[in-house]
Amino acid sequence: MGSMKTVREIMVPIDQYPSVRDDATLQDAITVIDGAQLDVRGRKSQPRLLLVFDSIQVLVGYVRRRDIMRGLEPRFLVHRPLEYRKMRFDVPADPNLSELSFDRTVSRIRQQAGKRISDVMLPIPTTINADDHLMKAIHEMVTLNLYLIPVIDEKRLVGVVRSVDMIHELAQLLS
Repeated sequence: MGSMKTVREIMVPIDQYPSVRDDATLQDAITVIDGAQLDVRGRKSQPRLLLVFDSIQVLVGYVRRRDIMRGLEPRFLVHRPLEYRKMRFDVPADPNLSELSFDRTVSRIRQQAGKRISDVMLPIPTTINADDHLMKAIHEMVTLNLYLIPVIDEKRLVGVVRSVDMIHELAQLLS
């Protein structure tokens, strides 16, 4: 049985985590996240989100895959409540009508893909110190419903700790 580690021991170094600038478009973000693959201590995975930096490399937010997809929604649906937007999927689609509107839908998605990432990104709700115990990171993730927390060392961003890596560490600890 192993011992519980610090955040520093399992974090992904910041230069290895995919990111975009806040003036990037949704299309830019799609390209980055689609082509990203993390290799963390021999375990490969795709990121669930991208970090967003400003022009002077300050972390200003993050954008999840679903935020990118939500940003592509046609404008006529965005003003409606989320319950209404979900409801449209409860009705079976007529395949003939879908084919007729495909070109129009793709055209609208292309228009929305030019939207800036800053329009859909989320703020960073918390950070964690590199020398903090993993239990603190687990508590923060559970409390704030996060997949990832930026890691700070002496006021400098040095990495991110991901829920998938914490689960792996817990599996090692419990085996």
